[in-house]
Amino acid sequence: MYLTNFFSEKSTYSPRNKKKIRKLIEIICKDQNKSLVFLNCIFCSDNYLLEINRKYLKHNFYTDVITFDHREKENKSIEGDVYISVERVKENAKSYGVKIENELARVIIHGVLHLCGFGDKNKKEKKIMGDKENKYISLYNNI
Repeated sequence: MYLTNFFSEKSTYSPRNKKKIRKLIEIICKDQNKSLVFLNCIFCSDNYLLEINRKYLKHNFYTDVITFDHREKENKSIEGDVYISVERVKENAKSYGVKIENELARVIIHGVLHLCGFGDKNKKEKKIMGDKENKYISLYNNI
C-alpha cells in the first residue's frame, strides 16, 4: 500500500506523474520533520469542492485546494486528505502561464504544508507559505 493515494470524485482526472508526486511529498515531510502516515489526494470538480467549502468551512466560493487533517492529536505525523479542483488547477495554470503539472504540484505542496502546520491567513503566513511552495516546486522540477 502506498502512503500517498490518489482518488477521483466527480472527475476522471488522474495524474500521470504519481511516482514523482509521492517522492515530493516524502521530501517535504522529511524536510519538515514529519512522518507520513497517509495522504489522500482527491481530484474533483469545482462544484464538488464548492460544496465541501460551504459545508465544512462555511465559505461560498470556488477554491483550488482544501485540506483536512485527520490526526487525533497534535504530533509529528501527517494524516490527511487534500481535495483538489481539477478545473481550478487548469484555470490557474492558464492564468499564471505555467504547466498544469506544475500548478497541480503547487496545490498539493500547499495542502501538505498545511498538514505540516503552516498557515496562510495573514500576510506573514502567506509569504512563508509562498516561499516554501516555490522551494518545493523547484525541487519537484528536478526529481
